[in-house]
Amino acid sequence: MVTKKQVQPREEVEVQDSHKHKHQPTNNGLKIKLDHLKTFDALTENQQLFFDMYKGGAYFIGLFGSPGVGKTFLAMYKALEEVLDKTNSFKQVVVVRSLVQLREIGHLPGNLEEKQEIYELPYKEASEVLFGRADAWDRLKEQGYARFISTTAIRGISIDDAIIIVDENQNMNWSEINTIITRVGHRSKIIFCGDFKQTDLIKSNKDQSAFHDFREVARTMKAFQEIYFTPDDIVRSSLVKDWIVACEKLGY
Repeated sequence: MVTKKQVQPREEVEVQDSHKHKHQPTNNGLKIKLDHLKTFDALTENQQLFFDMYKGGAYFIGLFGSPGVGKTFLAMYKALEEVLDKTNSFKQVVVVRSLVQLREIGHLPGNLEEKQEIYELPYKEASEVLFGRADAWDRLKEQGYARFISTTAIRGISIDDAIIIVDENQNMNWSEINTIITRVGHRSKIIFCGDFKQTDLIKSNKDQSAFHDFREVARTMKAFQEIYFTPDDIVRSSLVKDWIVACEKLGY
């Protein structure tokens, strides 16, 4: 078992504070390569557990639990590391999200693609830190290494040779989750990231989170491996950690 003292960070893993982690691109205009990717070590035992699980060849993974633990960042880090490595078969990182809040911004100007840009902000920020350049996410998409797709646009396709990151899966109903899993093609792996306590779905028969149903079914499959992060794993900031702990103590 790896202890926190044994695992020392070379960089902060969770990066949500845009003011603290803004960088000017040092190689603007250059194509992104594997050696441009920064190196990050695990900050907690559960983060190290994920690294070990991933290295061990897991291809159906669930990263669940508290906000601020680095679920999406860790998934993107390992996925991009593998996709940029020319020695394996993975060609692209595909990030999938439900546009559950799109109805709230439907009145805003712009087409669907322009409205979807707000959902890509977490991946833009994560990519900026991973590569130390503000244009990293856009360059990754231009080079075909990354793709963002909503659950409304995923029907009818097969995703081969890819690492699929299903983010905020607590905001997906059963139809969306079932559709995503049945899109997984040859030589692909899939990582689910979510926290049921952060669901934005209305609790109705039509729009109910399938988070628990998904885990119930997935746990019957030998391929499925999951990690449940706790407040002890929060690395975003001490304030976030104290807030989450206080909320849990009071039952919120």
